[in-house]
Parts: sequence; structure tokens; C-alpha cells
Amino acid sequence: MATTADFKNGLCLKHNNDIWKIESFQHVKPGKGPAFVRTKIRNLNTGRVLENTFTSGVKIEIIRIENRSSQFLYKDGDSFHFMDKNTFEQLAIQKELINAPEYLKEGNIAEIIFYTDENRPISCNLPSNVTLKVKSTEPGEKGNTATNALKPAILETGAKVNVPLFINEEDHIKVDTNSGQYLERVKV
Repeated sequence: MATTADFKNGLCLKHNNDIWKIESFQHVKPGKGPAFVRTKIRNLNTGRVLENTFTSGVKIEIIRIENRSSQFLYKDGDSFHFMDKNTFEQLAIQKELINAPEYLKEGNIAEIIFYTDENRPISCNLPSNVTLKVKSTEPGEKGNTATNALKPAILETGAKVNVPLFINEEDHIKVDTNSGQYLERVKV
């Protein structure tokens, strides 16, 4: 068991029978009354962010998590199959645990976070951006860059993204996996 004095950003703890990660914290010592720690914690199972206040010195249960780099192999229904890059073990992960499953392409690398006490995956995070090929979109217009007009495009993974008018089919683009926004065209 640990106390609030052990808090640091990125620390994982068990709170209300769930697994949480500390995003930020601040020790507060008011002039009157006991000290406390104001925190912003993220639920590793649901991704929900919660602001919580802990009384200073309260006991907390720290848990261990482990990040494993894995390569995406294939999709089978709602299961996504990955291979650990170090041990070559294969693992099936449910769609709900992946932060942006619509941008997963065979061969992509993702970070899978494991709860080490139970050796089970609790989340899977893609890189902040991925490069994908445009499968279909309307033909591009040359010289039409004065406005920030966008058109819909379908990527090789089936995801739909709005892209600038100059993007054509077979172009490779970089997409932000958090927001789903077009970032730039990529030369391959």
C-alpha cells in the first residue's frame, strides 16, 4: 500500500474497484482544515476522465501495468489479432479496447497496455497518426486551394475522412488517430 505522497503523473492505481491512471495532480494545503490532493484520473477500462480529491495521507493501492509493442495481423469479427514483437505470441483483443480501430491496417504497430497482476490487456493505443491510402474520392481539382473546402474520402481500411480538394485516389495521407482529421499528403 502507498499513500498520496507517492502520487506522480502516469501512476496507475485501484480506486472504486477500477483501474485508473493519474493524468495530473496537485497537493493543496489550505490555511484551515486538512491537506488534500486534487487529481485528474483516467479510467483505463473506459477512457473516462474524472476529477477526484483524495485526503492527504490516505492509503491507495498501486497497480503495475506494462506496455507491449505489438503488430496488427488481422481482424476476425469484433476481434483484432495482434502479435507481440518480442515473444511472437498472438493475442485477440476486442474492438472496445482499441482507441481507433477504424484506422488499423495489417502490419501497423500498436501499444497494448496489460494489467500485469491478471496478465490481461486493458487497452490498445495506436500511434498518434497513421499513413493510409485513399481508396475512393471525387476527382481532385487543380488550383482550387484558395478555400479550405473539404470532400469525403474512403481510406483503405474503410474509414471515412474529409480531405482537401487536391487529394486524389491512390494518394497516401496522414490521419490523426485521436480526432480522425486529415493532417497531410505523404509521398511514398
